[in-house]
Amino acid sequence: MGVDARMPAENRLKVLGIALPEAPKPVAAYVPSVLSGPHLYVAGQIPFQHGKLLRTGKLGAEVTIEQGQECARQCVLNALAVAREAIGSLDRVTRVVRVGVFVASVDTFTDQPKVANGASDLLLEVFGEQGRHARAAVGVNVLPLDAPVEVELLLEVAPR
Repeated sequence: MGVDARMPAENRLKVLGIALPEAPKPVAAYVPSVLSGPHLYVAGQIPFQHGKLLRTGKLGAEVTIEQGQECARQCVLNALAVAREAIGSLDRVTRVVRVGVFVASVDTFTDQPKVANGASDLLLEVFGEQGRHARAAVGVNVLPLDAPVEVELLLEVAPR
């Protein structure tokens, strides 16, 4: 069974063999998401998998582009888990509006957009055309817990 362009997101996850993790709990004084009108703002997620970071360090030093893409993908899985917990089902997502990708990198590293593609590609897989989004891929000096990547989402959500 292939992925149909009209297939709901929850079915796409099953067809793609993607199981979302439990929604990560905040590690500081914030909430994981805020629903405001038709928009769900998902707080920045770092690449936790099974309670620990996939990798630590900076792109252009300890972390390769491919490893950064893997981290960006894991960040999105965590963000989608937060979204599902907040709205009940990813089938309510009508549009991925914006994605913010923060990449901890050395001063000479300029491939932040390539790293961010790990996040963008997964959103297109899960949401199809509704997963096309505006994006910022920003190089930063350091991220929480020495994570190499952090991803935040802005989603448009259908009313219940």
